Amino acid sequence: MPLETGPSTHTGTDSEWLAGRSLVQPLVLVLEDEPGVRRLLVSALASHGFRSLHLGTRTAALAHILHHDPDLVLLDVGVAESESLNLTMSLRERTSAPILVLLDRSRDREPVELLDAGANDYFVKPVNTGALLARMRVWLRQTARVPRVRALPGLGGERLRIDRERHLVLVEGREVHLTRTECALLGALARNRGRAVTEEQMVEAVWGPNATPQSKHHLRAHIRQLRHKIEKDPVRPRHLLTDAGGGYRLTLG
Repeated sequence: MPLETGPSTHTGTDSEWLAGRSLVQPLVLVLEDEPGVRRLLVSALASHGFRSLHLGTRTAALAHILHHDPDLVLLDVGVAESESLNLTMSLRERTSAPILVLLDRSRDREPVELLDAGANDYFVKPVNTGALLARMRVWLRQTARVPRVRALPGLGGERLRIDRERHLVLVEGREVHLTRTECALLGALARNRGRAVTEEQMVEAVWGPNATPQSKHHLRAHIRQLRHKIEKDPVRPRHLLTDAGGGYRLTLG
């Protein structure tokens, strides 16, 4: 069995831990091809206050990870070494969430290469689920995300409206779901409405001390995703503009 159960090192109730972070349960993207192991992971996550997401193939996960914006990624690298490194790098390009890798005991050199490729931590199978869950909580505490729409000032225009009281973003009267990262980006721009915000300033506002050399790539990917949600024509944006001097600015109207 690739995973083994064991006593959790978590002290206090899961509801207490969740109350300390957010009213929203953390979302974990599970990339595990073996159905039995995946069921075990999903069951353990659910019983300890996590939501889990499995997007089928690894290709599908890469294609949709920006939309789902997980808080943490669990990756079982049961593939060839070169493929696992490429997959880890591709995940890191698309998300700033912690990536925890599960790997076979026989792979001696690969842990270092996976960490260099963008993984944050690794476990050698068989994995004690209690230790895994405890380490996940550590990483989530270290990379706590900016809350959703709460951080947005109340601003509005004819087409795009940020409703601070109801914590909504409305486009032509229609509520639009934004991920935590998208809300943080929109909030940074809204607080500087009409003024350019540099990429460095936006990275600092969203990722803070958890920023990595890849954070600017993450930023641009999230900007593209955000434009597809709030713009009528993402190719010719009306609200989320690229500034001629570098960076971005938000206009409402």
